[in-house]
Parts: sequence; structure tokens; C-alpha cells
Amino acid sequence: MSSSPPAPRPIVDARGLWKRFGSLTVLKGVDLAVAERELVFIIGPSGSGKSTLLRCLNRLEEPSDGSIHIDGIELLNPRTDINAARRRIGMVFQSFNLYPHMTARQNVMLALRRVLGKSRAEAAELAGRALERVGLGERTDHYPAQLSGGQQQRVAIARAIALEPRVMLFDEPTSALDPELVGGVLAVMRELRESGMTMVVVSHEMAFARAAADRVVFMADGQKLEEGPPAQIFGDPQHERTRAFIRQIDRH
Repeated sequence: MSSSPPAPRPIVDARGLWKRFGSLTVLKGVDLAVAERELVFIIGPSGSGKSTLLRCLNRLEEPSDGSIHIDGIELLNPRTDINAARRRIGMVFQSFNLYPHMTARQNVMLALRRVLGKSRAEAAELAGRALERVGLGERTDHYPAQLSGGQQQRVAIARAIALEPRVMLFDEPTSALDPELVGGVLAVMRELRESGMTMVVVSHEMAFARAAADRVVFMADGQKLEEGPPAQIFGDPQHERTRAFIRQIDRH
């Protein structure tokens, strides 16, 4: 009788993550495993620990306890070169963090030159390609002030994907945008998803979560209370806290 092949090792494997800020405990033993090419959405009320969990995954926050492996690298091992490890982890924040005195292309080139040591010519070529991919091929020489908020966020995504990360983390990528600009950013995220990028997304864009996520994780009070496919989490949640949260967002 042939045995089935072992399940592939998850590309993101966080176990028992705790995070304390003084007397405040923000994460309480959270586990999160993400398979390659999977899109995992993390939802939950404000203050539930979602963004802190995301920031622990690339050590922008140092977990108080637990373990994190990304693409086979033990992130919390003191011998790990954290800068080299972070090249595998792209991150897009709520704020775009672009340099105002640099064009879209120069903002993307900066990471390529500093992090990957690319020549100016090669960085310019790769930056142009990344901007093309997010629909900004015509805007490469525009400064941030000449771009809408949605376009600035797409430059930030281009900057992250130009480094060819193995995993992309999105922390509320549309929450600072006017509603009419959100669609352009979500379209880019959808294209990344279709191209096979592994993504972990913290966001209030529930329609996008329902349509695009492979799995939805519900967090409250620093704990993961429930996870499952979008149809289950939004249509038939098992935990009372999840049910209350879904009822509340369905009212809006």
C-alpha cells in the first residue's frame, strides 16, 4: 500500500509566539503556518494583535517567546543574519514610506542597490519592470507628491517585489487610502496572488478576503480563535467571538 507523500514544510512556520510590552501581553502563544503560494488573511477587532503578529514575522518586533521559521531559516536564532533573512520577506505598510525627493523609480532602485548591491543600470531596469507590473510604467519619473495615495502604495509594493521575496506581508495596505483608490491596490495584490506569491494580509477589506483568500485567521485578545476557508469563517463561524465580529461587519 503506497503511503501519501509528506505534506510540504510550510514556508512560514511560527509557533507559540508571545509578545509582551511591559505588563501588556499582546500575543498569547499564537501559531501560524503558511504554505507556499497560499494567501492567508488575518482578521479581528482592533487591538487583537494582528499587526504585532505580522511585525514579529520579520522581527520588526522581537517576540518575547516562541519560534519563527521563514523559508527554512530560523529567524530568532542569534546566529541568523537578519538582514539576509529579511530579503526573503517583503513588507508593505499602511504608510507608504517613500522618499519625497526621489522619483518612483529611484525609490524602488534604492532597495535594489542597498540590499542586493545591484549596479545603477541593473537597478534601474529591475525597478522599471517592478513598476510596470503594478501598473505604473507611465509614472516611473513622477515624485510621490505627483502620485495619488493609491499610486504611492503601488510604488511601495513595487519596491518590495523588486527584491523577489519568497513571502509578502501586508499590514493594512489600504486603510490610509480614499475608498476610490483602494481597488487599484487590491488589483495588484490579486495579480501577485495569481502569479503564485505567498502572502499574509492584515486588512479590513472583507470582500477581498472572501474572494481571494485561501484561508482566514480570526484573532481576538492576542489569540488565534479560529481559522478556515473564507466560506466557513464568513458563512458558518464556529467561535462565538468570530460570529459576533462577522455580524458586526455585515451590518456596515
